[in-house]
Amino acid sequence: MAEHPIQGLMKTAMESIKGMIDVNTIIGDAVETSDGTVIIPISRVAFGFAAGGGDYEAEELKTDHPFGGASGAGISVKPVGFLVCSPTSGVRFMSVESNLFYDRLIDMVPQVMTKIENMLKSDTDEEADLEQLAHSAAADSSQQHSAYR
Repeated sequence: MAEHPIQGLMKTAMESIKGMIDVNTIIGDAVETSDGTVIIPISRVAFGFAAGGGDYEAEELKTDHPFGGASGAGISVKPVGFLVCSPTSGVRFMSVESNLFYDRLIDMVPQVMTKIENMLKSDTDEEADLEQLAHSAAADSSQQHSAYR
C-alpha cells in the first residue's frame, strides 16, 4: 500500500520543527568580557504546530489518494534574562522583566546565609573562648589558693 499524503506532510513539518529546535535557542552563546566575566543569555521558547487534511472524491482519479491538506508551525522566543558569572561577585541571574525586587532578593540569599553562618560561628567561638578563660581562671585561682596553704 502506498504512503498516504498526510504522512509526507507530517514528516516534512516535523523535520522543519526539528531543524528549529536547538539548545542555543534557549541558552545562548556565552560572551566573555575582558575582566573574565561570562554572560550567557537565557530565553523562553514556545512552539506550536498544527496539521490537517482530508480525502476527497475526485472526478477523475489521477492519484491513488486524492487529498488536500496543510500544516503550519510557529515559534515564540522571549528573552528572560542573563546568567552572569563573574570572578569577583560569583554567579547571578539578571532578569529582563520588571520583578527586580524579587530577583535581587533571591540573589542576596547566599550572601545573607553566609553572614548568618559567620555570626553563629562567631558566637560559638566567643562562648568557647569565654569557657576556656573561665577554666584557666579557675585553675589559676586553685593553684594560688593551694600556694597560700
